[in-house]
Formats: sequence, C-alpha cells, structure tokens
Amino acid sequence: MTTSKKLTTGDTFPVINAMLLDGSSVELGKARGNATWQMIVVYRGVHCPLCTRYLNQLEQHKEALEELGVSVMAVSGDSKTQLEKHLEQLTISFPIAYGLTQEQMQTLGLYISVPRSEKETDHNFAEPGLFIVNEEGNLQAIDISNAPLLRPELDVIVRGITFVRSQPDYPIRGTLKY
Repeated sequence: MTTSKKLTTGDTFPVINAMLLDGSSVELGKARGNATWQMIVVYRGVHCPLCTRYLNQLEQHKEALEELGVSVMAVSGDSKTQLEKHLEQLTISFPIAYGLTQEQMQTLGLYISVPRSEKETDHNFAEPGLFIVNEEGNLQAIDISNAPLLRPELDVIVRGITFVRSQPDYPIRGTLKY
C-alpha cells in the first residue's frame, strides 16, 4: 500500500514555484497586490470541462475575495501550449500558472491521476485542490479531492473567509496531528 503525505492546516505553505505565460516564475502562497492572504486553486488541466467552469465561476468571486484581502491564483500541470489553448475557453483576469510538476503535486498532498489516453492529456495530472494561505504564510484552509466533481462552492468559501477574517481570535481549524 502506498501512502501519501497530506499537508496540515497551520503548517507553513511549502515553497512551490510555477510559470506564468510571460515566462516569469511565481511563488504560490505569496499574496499579490494589496492582499494579505492567497487562495491557490489547483485544477486538472485544459482537458477538464469542470475545471473550465470552476475557473470561470471563480472569476465571478474574485472581487469579493480581493475585498477580503485574498488574492487568487490558479495552477495546473499543463504545459505552456496547453494553458494557451485553455485560455481560449476562460474568461478570467486572475493569474494562472502552468508547469506544476508531479513532485510539487506530491508536496501539496494532491491526488494524482494517470490520463486515460493521449486524447485526455500527455502527462499525469493533479486532481482538484484549494489552499488558503494566511498573512503568516500558514495554511488557513485546505480542500483536496480525488475527483473533478468534488469541489467547494465558491460562495461558501467567500462567506467563510468573511466570517474568519471578522474574528481576530478565530483559530485555524484541523491542526491536530496524529
């Protein structure tokens, strides 16, 4: 039996870099602009219509998240060419990165799938993951799934972050290690 290491809330978000289309490297977990928190959405890739829909829905929540001090970033294991193709289907304005390696996927504790065929994609890919990193660089919340159909509702996330950020002494939940 193979075991995988899952991240624990409260831990420091690992150093993970990916590429932006302009050729620059971006460190995931580092808030951008005036934000102090960052939400990182890991998606399966251009081959996944559910990912396309989720990323487009995320755009509709971006402004509310920014008002809460949360910057948004999406990333996948796709290549630059695959991301360029995917952007034709996306109506987003938040940064989206590519090139997440299998080792990085494992570091994040993501479930990883093997493509069913070359028509699906040409590389192993991460199943959905969502990470919220606070101003101290620690994991405030984690949601990982082994299937594309299981993803947190974005309006619930916005309401939850609104509540947590309004309670200065609200603890990070789920930190017990065993």
